[in-house]
Amino acid sequence: MKHLYLWSLSALLALTGCATTETGNPSGVPVDPPLKTSNAPHTPSYPSGPLSPINAANLKGNGAVTSLAVPDDLWDRIRRGFAMPDLENDLVGNQEQWYSSRPDYIQRMTARSSKYMFHIVEELERRGMPTELALLPYIESAYNPQAVSSAKAAGMWQFMPATGTYFDLKQNMFRDDRRDVLASTRAALDYLQKLYNMFGDWHLALAAYNWGEGSVGRAIARNQKQGLGGSYIDLNMPDETRNYVPKLQAVKNIIAHPERFQAELPLIENHPYFQAVTLDRDIDTAQVAEMAGVTMDELKSLNPSFNRPVIFKAGTPQVLLPWDNANVFRRNLQAHEKGQYASWTVWTVPSTMTVATAAGMVSMSENDLRAVNNIPPRMMVKGGSALMVPRSAAVKQDVSSHLADNAHIALTPEIVTRRTTVKARKGDTVTRVAQRYRVTASQVADWNDVGLKAAFKVGHQVVLYMPVRVGAEPAQRSSHASARSSSNARKPAVRQTATKKAPSKRSTSTTKKKR
Repeated sequence: MKHLYLWSLSALLALTGCATTETGNPSGVPVDPPLKTSNAPHTPSYPSGPLSPINAANLKGNGAVTSLAVPDDLWDRIRRGFAMPDLENDLVGNQEQWYSSRPDYIQRMTARSSKYMFHIVEELERRGMPTELALLPYIESAYNPQAVSSAKAAGMWQFMPATGTYFDLKQNMFRDDRRDVLASTRAALDYLQKLYNMFGDWHLALAAYNWGEGSVGRAIARNQKQGLGGSYIDLNMPDETRNYVPKLQAVKNIIAHPERFQAELPLIENHPYFQAVTLDRDIDTAQVAEMAGVTMDELKSLNPSFNRPVIFKAGTPQVLLPWDNANVFRRNLQAHEKGQYASWTVWTVPSTMTVATAAGMVSMSENDLRAVNNIPPRMMVKGGSALMVPRSAAVKQDVSSHLADNAHIALTPEIVTRRTTVKARKGDTVTRVAQRYRVTASQVADWNDVGLKAAFKVGHQVVLYMPVRVGAEPAQRSSHASARSSSNARKPAVRQTATKKAPSKRSTSTTKKKR
């Protein structure tokens, strides 16, 4: 029995030695297991018996234990998530000097970002992306969601119209999702992930975000043909892109060590600034602000995509409000008497008409209709256009999702006409005169108080209302009209649907302008 015991003990020691040799850890100190690369499902192992707490004496090894301490503020949380390689060159130093010499600019920019930063950091961490990207809007727009570049890029992430459309950012007469806080952030991070997957390098991904993925790809290909490197610092690129990553690196350095640059960062608490409230009907923006207890400026800062006095639930089903005000809005919305929340709706123009005519059909003044729909002077509204108009009590239905997503305004220059007379020729009838001057027979008959089949005597003064150039001098218009009336070769180009009827009974003035 004693021999059996010794043999078993020897075998156990031998097995232990083999295990130690295989792990390559002769010291016997526990180490972290290697990362698994297999896709096989992991089977958890649950302990049996009572659990005992872990104390400091039990923590052997490399000590790589994730801290459970909550970051003091959002800046601390951002610093912990820095994951991009640092860029160190003279361009970074130049940008550091530029930013640090403008403390007021940094203060305004960082204070503006306090409303949006928490949401962006949350999204970055959820996707496993470097938190340096939360600083990118500082470079793009100074964190201004209403910013518009000379190239028509818009929003704090500065999307061009076509790129915004590619990433499903709606842009129509009622809203521009390139300015929307949630939608533009989602699209920007989608785009940056796409670029990183394409190039495998965050500096190149950022260069492509600024310069375009095609431009970066071609620059890399050119370097490869010449046997040169393909990293960010190796590529030949425009100055704007060359300084793009250095700007972000400079801001990162200032955020990481504000004391080195004598920078004062405003406190951004590590909790949400806003929450989204779902809308169940169309509602005026002014009513949202009133029911939430916020100013219109605050409401627009969180909902910068709103550009009309009403929010259509079919196109914008939620509104962002400061955290506490969102709860106030929900209570007031529930307590509000059931009924109509929106005083505006959308009217589709049945045919091309002047703004004055459209205003009369919807019981608005011409000036008010122009103002609310941004219609410039001397423009007519084409048929099929969608106009914002007052909503009467008789309108029970909210605006449809199709109209909210696809409505548009099409404009055309309005026609300015001048009363003139021409001499009838031999054999002239109402129809023949109308054909010669490209107007309708009914217009000629109406202007001259005759029937559609009437004929004119030779030399009879036929009244016509002909279009003239907007802004032309009276003398020029008169000579131009006379020349046309005396020559068959110069036939006026007239749009029949836009010419205003001008009965001869009240046509005593020399000119008549359509408004």
